[in-house]
Amino acid sequence: MFLRSLLSINRCSLLSLVRTHSTTSNTTHFGYDEVPEHEKQARVNQVFTNVADKYDLMNDIMSFGVHRVWKNYFIQVVRPNPEWNYIDVAGGTGDIAFRYLKELNRFHPSSSSSVSPPEPSPQTTSAESSEKALVYPTSKCVVADINANMLAVGKQRSLENNLHDRIQWVETNAEKLPFHDSQFDVYTIAFGIRNCTHIDRVVSEAYRVLKKGGRFLCLEFSQVNNTLLQYFYDQYSKTFIPPMGQIIANDWKSYQYLIESIRVFPKQTEFADLIRSCNFRYVNYENLSFGIAAIHSGYKL
Repeated sequence: MFLRSLLSINRCSLLSLVRTHSTTSNTTHFGYDEVPEHEKQARVNQVFTNVADKYDLMNDIMSFGVHRVWKNYFIQVVRPNPEWNYIDVAGGTGDIAFRYLKELNRFHPSSSSSVSPPEPSPQTTSAESSEKALVYPTSKCVVADINANMLAVGKQRSLENNLHDRIQWVETNAEKLPFHDSQFDVYTIAFGIRNCTHIDRVVSEAYRVLKKGGRFLCLEFSQVNNTLLQYFYDQYSKTFIPPMGQIIANDWKSYQYLIESIRVFPKQTEFADLIRSCNFRYVNYENLSFGIAAIHSGYKL
């Protein structure tokens, strides 16, 4: 009976207990600190409220500017299609979504006039309303983020890039998206999943909102696979990034958290196993820059 009960536990949730950043049933990692689970999201929100205006600069500092190359390559892996319904989660500043739409314009010029249906127009959906009723996407390109400041930056940038009428902005938690099941062909999340409290729930939600045959793609800082490079990367991270955060954004602690969050995120093989446990198939990953970042992929079949 005990064995039967164990086998009935959702595999994704079980692996989360042993592989993800939760240290007990009631605490989780906030960088190197152990904090109550219910406090982490508020702390993360404060970090990104602090750095929203400096987000691109932050990534430039943390990656020597290489994050722009990684993101461009990431979109090439996605291979945008004008027929798809696409969602980018934890993408408030629009960095990935803009690349997606510009890649569509490049290879499918006529798609720019048909990406969004005329009615209803793209809008911002609050996290509060998502708890009342599930909704359908109103655009073929959706950006979801829990942080209002990040979304504000993205909406302003979309105006500057003349893409504002092609994106639906949704303020919501990645662990509980406000959409009906099986709505999207592609789900992306870039440099965001490590900041979530329960990454297994994020991956499970991705599976839920994807259509059959849909693809999950995650770009995230990861574990360097070269010992010598790992040493220099660690020294750079610890001694350079927080001081630069203090100089540029007058914020040491937020940048300290960001580098610590990379260190406690599951290794490539562990994260791939978690994705498989959430029922995705053909799961694989590709290291970028010796594993400083990695692209994880899986299909809902």
